[in-house]
Amino acid sequence: MIIAWLSIENFRNHRSTKLALDAERTLVVGPNGHGKTNLLEAVALLNGSGSFRGASAETLVRTGCDRAFVRAEIRRERRTRLVEMEIAAAGRSRAQVNGQKVRSLRDLADVVSTVVFCPADLSIAAGGPSVRRELLDNVLISTDREYRAMRLDFERVLRQRNNLLKQTGHRADDEAIATLDVWDAQLADIGETIAQRRDALCTALASPAQDAYCQLAGCDASLGLSYAAEWRDRGLAISLAQARTDDLRRGTTTVGPHRDDMTICLDGLPARTHASQGEQRSIALALRLAQHRYSAQTSGIEPIVLLDDVFSELDEGRARRLVDCLPAAQTVVTSATGHVPSGIEAHSQVQIHDGEVISR
Repeated sequence: MIIAWLSIENFRNHRSTKLALDAERTLVVGPNGHGKTNLLEAVALLNGSGSFRGASAETLVRTGCDRAFVRAEIRRERRTRLVEMEIAAAGRSRAQVNGQKVRSLRDLADVVSTVVFCPADLSIAAGGPSVRRELLDNVLISTDREYRAMRLDFERVLRQRNNLLKQTGHRADDEAIATLDVWDAQLADIGETIAQRRDALCTALASPAQDAYCQLAGCDASLGLSYAAEWRDRGLAISLAQARTDDLRRGTTTVGPHRDDMTICLDGLPARTHASQGEQRSIALALRLAQHRYSAQTSGIEPIVLLDDVFSELDEGRARRLVDCLPAAQTVVTSATGHVPSGIEAHSQVQIHDGEVISR
């Protein structure tokens, strides 16, 4: 799968940018703050997962505009598809493929697959549980339609349960308790399955992540991944019942997949607290490489690799070894200096200045 060309309008600081992407490697250069990462962000949005920078739709739309547009021609197995996204500053964003509206933006994952490597990935090993949950969910959502629907159902039920908890507080009457019983049963059913899928993904990622880490770090080490959910031994139904009094007091659901974590251990010790920053960066890169491999194997779509100025954050040895680990997929690289390690020389170079392409 490759993106043949990309067009973005009124997206962040890009008024109107159109360019062809090389089937192998495109290097995007320009000063910091002029729109290189914005360009990569637009490409990543095409898989429907949202901004990899955690930005809201409002901030993606150019100041003074109501909506932004991202369009691309996708070529895969001799088929060509036109993917178009309309990002609304207020209201609902929309997308279509070959002129046909998609039911949900997340369904774009069936057409476009991307894996982003960026400096903020350090938080995968060093940050809080939400970062690691998001990684697991994004991989599963992009490769498993059933999980995609299940995750939406879970979010809906969780939202309903939390609304009820906030409304009733300490004064829950019989009717509220009966309704809470219904939401608990649904949440337990969906939540157990979500945890099982995430747990299985941790197992699937463990071996390729271990191999990638050793290659990146240039040493033998043990990298372990495991799904951490304190409620699983008791089961979610029992755990929700036990937590109900506390949940009513707090007005929120305190146990479930939305609070779980993926534990990362390096040589038997928690990476979050015991790994150095260099080790944590290698762990993050290893997990992205494992994500790419898993996605390619399970979906049949070779994800596009997006490298957002990652080489500036690595020492020479790690940068060289990362190049050796990169998959043979279409790759877009950003660099403020234009210099990249040997082995990842671009076939096409694009220069960005103040949100405009000034040379190719």
